[in-house]
This record gives sequence, C-alpha cells and structure tokens, in this order.
Amino acid sequence: MTKSDDAPLIWLIAGEPSGDLIGARLIEALKALTGDRIRVTGIGGEAMEAAGLQSRFPISDIAVMGLIEIIPRIPLIKRRMRETIAQIEVDKPAIVVSIDVPGFCYDVWRGLRGSGIPLVHYVAPTVWAWRRDRAQKFARELDHLMALLPFEPPYFEKEGLDCTFVGHPVLEGGADQGNGVDFRETHGIGPAETAICVLPGSRRGELERLAEVFRQSAVEIVKKHPDAVFVFPTVSYLRERVSELAESWPGRTVVVSSITEKFDAMQACNVAMAASGTVSLELAMARVPHLVAYRMNALTVWIVKLLYGVDQKYANLVNILLDREIIPEFIQERCRSDLIAGKICELLDDHAVREEQLKFTENALSTLRPESGLPSDAAASVVVSLLDALHQPDSEKR
Repeated sequence: MTKSDDAPLIWLIAGEPSGDLIGARLIEALKALTGDRIRVTGIGGEAMEAAGLQSRFPISDIAVMGLIEIIPRIPLIKRRMRETIAQIEVDKPAIVVSIDVPGFCYDVWRGLRGSGIPLVHYVAPTVWAWRRDRAQKFARELDHLMALLPFEPPYFEKEGLDCTFVGHPVLEGGADQGNGVDFRETHGIGPAETAICVLPGSRRGELERLAEVFRQSAVEIVKKHPDAVFVFPTVSYLRERVSELAESWPGRTVVVSSITEKFDAMQACNVAMAASGTVSLELAMARVPHLVAYRMNALTVWIVKLLYGVDQKYANLVNILLDREIIPEFIQERCRSDLIAGKICELLDDHAVREEQLKFTENALSTLRPESGLPSDAAASVVVSLLDALHQPDSEKR
C-alpha cells in the first residue's frame, strides 16, 4: 500500500534546531516502519522539511529561551500557539507528536482538550533537576511521553503517565562519523596546527551572551598557542551573525553551517568550548575533549531560583550520569574568560587529562542506548503502536 489521503496523518511540532533533527529522524523511521504509509504535517525546520514536512511557520518564531528574553516575543508566540491549535483542529490528525519546547507545547495541549486527538511528547522535561510539579502537569495533558534518559520514566509513571525510554538521539546524529582530515585539507588547516571548536549556542540569546566571553578566552589562548585556528560550526540562520562576530577574533577563523560540516569540524578539532547543552554529547561522540559554559540573564536566574529552586549538582548530562565533573563546567559567575582559557590550554597540553575525559564520557554514552536499534526506531515503534491501538476494534481493546 502506498501513501494516500487515507494514510494516518501525524502532526509534528518542533521548535528549535535540536528538536528539528529529532523530528526528521522520527519521520524517516516512521516511513521505514510503515512502508511510507503515513502523512506528516506541522512545524519544523530545515531537517524536517527535507524529510517531507512543510512547516506552517519558521521555528525561529518560537525558539526563545529565558524568562526575560521571552517577554518581547510573547505576542508572536501566543499568536503562533493559537494558529497551531486551530490548524490541528481543522486537520484532525490521527496523533500529535510534539518534540521538546514544552512551554509552547503545553499551551497547545491545553487548547486541544476535548478534541479526542491523542497527544504524545518526545523529550521528557528535566523534572529530576527542577520543577518536579511538571510531571503532574504533563500527566494531565498527555497520552504518552518518550524519554531520552534511562532514569526518567519512573518520575512520570508514578503520576499515571505512560512513559517509554527510547534512547538519546545524539547516538544516531553522525557526530562520530565526521571526516576531520578532509575538513582540515578543505579549509587549509595543517595537520600540526591547533584547531579549537567554538560552539556558543544555537539560539541568538545564547550566542550574544557567550561569544564575547569565548572571544576573550581566545585572546588568552593564542598567547600560548599562536597557531590556533578557531572553527565555528553554526546553524544557517545564525551564520551571518557568527561571521560578523568572528571578524574580531584573534588568529584565523572558519565558519561553517551545514550539518555535515559541523561534524567534520568537530572531528578536525583538538579541543572545544561550547554552550552547555546537547552539543556536549555530540562532542563526546566525536571524541573531542571539551568544556561547557553558560550564562543566563541574572534576573532570569534569580526568578527561577526564587520560584522553583534548583537542586541539581551538575549542568552537563555526562556529569549527571556519572555523578562527577568529567566535563569542566563554567556556569554563571564561573563563566569567565580567564578560567575558560586556562582549562582549554590544559586540555591541549595535558594528554592524561584528555584521555581521562574521553574514557569516562564513553561510559556515560553507553547508558543512553535503547535495548535494540536506534533511538528514532524505538520512538517510531511507540508512535505506531499507539496508532495501531487506536484503530483496533473495541472488542480487541477490551
């Protein structure tokens, strides 16, 4: 049977680059599992559109992080929420699968109450770190949750929400398959030259806050490593701004924005400094020794701590999984150029420090694998199982 108008329609929602990649892999896995007997629509970015989804609006409209930063964007985001709810009600899909961006998606779920459309969310919120009340909130609105981390399901199951560990998408992202040799040759970086990967974030706010700290770090780094080349793998919609920022950096800079070149760039680099987030797992997959940094608006941090409290010892997932600081963290007041430059130089100069980090990160990555297959396959199996259950005769359901 080929895809036709009577094939199940799946409405997908992704609101940032990482969710866009997860969504694209999910679409491809669903096509493979069903023999292309599905239709997809919704909200996504470049990767999901390449997989066959025509996005209703650009995901950059809703990709905002931080309590203070979001305020000027509220009218647009609220309008996009209303448009999304209305379109889903018109389309009447067999199922809605939202991916991350829980702030946006939660209001969409609430708007769809009483519609009878099954709601599945992919990427569990980090209730183990802060705001545990979200487990109850998710349980009230969702039919199923797919978790990336093996220890997450119990937090939601005790609230009555079915939750499946499907594995972490970073495992199939290709970060371990880049071609560093070709990248160096293409961009004129000699085999003996020091290449430093710079990843200040995929959101504009992150980029603006971290880029200057990293630039000041680079000024210090080149004093010890004057041959350093700074490589910036970014996303297409930030490439122009990243290129502008890179002009004021010391030494030579290389800016790339395709997904393939991103992983080639990682493999080509000796070390990396990155915004805290999923990119750290990609660097771990690529076996690049690195550190993470993050700086949020001070008022945002104060409000979050006041309202919700934060009891998490580490920010980096590798460190959380291992319960020790294997990936150096430079968060908030420690997000300083002198500290970051010192640690990058240590990673460049001390072989034992590099090898210890690589050994322990491999241990952490092994815990993120599903029982079999790839994470996207596991996620697609959950979605198809739910679709099958919806179409069973009532006698079989009983």
